[in-house]
Amino acid sequence: MTRRPILVLGATGSTGRRVAALLGEHGYPVRAASRRGRVRFDWADPSSWEGAVDGAAAVYLMAPDGVPIDAEFVKLAVRRGVRRIVLLSSGAIEEMGDTRLLEAERVVKGSGAEWTVLRCDWFDQNFDEGFLVEAVRAGEIALPVGQVRQAFVDADDVAAVAVAALTGDGHAGRVYRVTGPEALSFGEVAGVIGRVAGYPVRHEPDPEAFVRAQVAAGLPRQAAEGAVAAFAALAAMGDAVPSDDVRRVTGRAPRPFSDYAARAAPAWA
Repeated sequence: MTRRPILVLGATGSTGRRVAALLGEHGYPVRAASRRGRVRFDWADPSSWEGAVDGAAAVYLMAPDGVPIDAEFVKLAVRRGVRRIVLLSSGAIEEMGDTRLLEAERVVKGSGAEWTVLRCDWFDQNFDEGFLVEAVRAGEIALPVGQVRQAFVDADDVAAVAVAALTGDGHAGRVYRVTGPEALSFGEVAGVIGRVAGYPVRHEPDPEAFVRAQVAAGLPRQAAEGAVAAFAALAAMGDAVPSDDVRRVTGRAPRPFSDYAARAAPAWA
């Protein structure tokens, strides 16, 4: 890679800020972009795109949940000299019918740049930084996924794989499954969190409980019921099988959920 800057989108988010920090630790020039940061980037405002991407050698590409990756931005990035793109995607997007991420992968693969796709399992940080933190504090995680086990992954491991792909060779054209080292049910995860938090936390798998919780939080009922269908498709896949991609790419084992929970415990006090 050249010493031109690496553009990191979503640089204030769970993975973006970790990618930017790790690049900086390794001495790479970083252009950390977000809607309200020093380098402004907003998917809804194309006028912000050119200044963010101009002169960049590579891009960590992601968009907030529900926001599509605009193909016009990817075309602009390649025209402006970006030669490497690492896309944050998700696992099971075919089964869950995630057209947003399926289209994003298609756009990146056809961009003409070197590309790497990170298909990640559930982030550990959903429980202390993301959409489940208030549910944990209330003692009940309502998600209609039954007792199927997921290979929860630490965002630090996602960042480590992303940085390796952004800065090293041998990752072009690869789709990495970025997972933790073990598969756990949400009931088992709730038990781990409860032990370090010091109060009971349970998993509620009932779909109607999920819909009620989402509607109470402001989500339209139709959208909540659509999410139930997607979760049902995920559950129908059965237990996740952890991948060894974190170890193969970074040279170290992924972090277990129990280590994450011990570090995150202050968020649940």
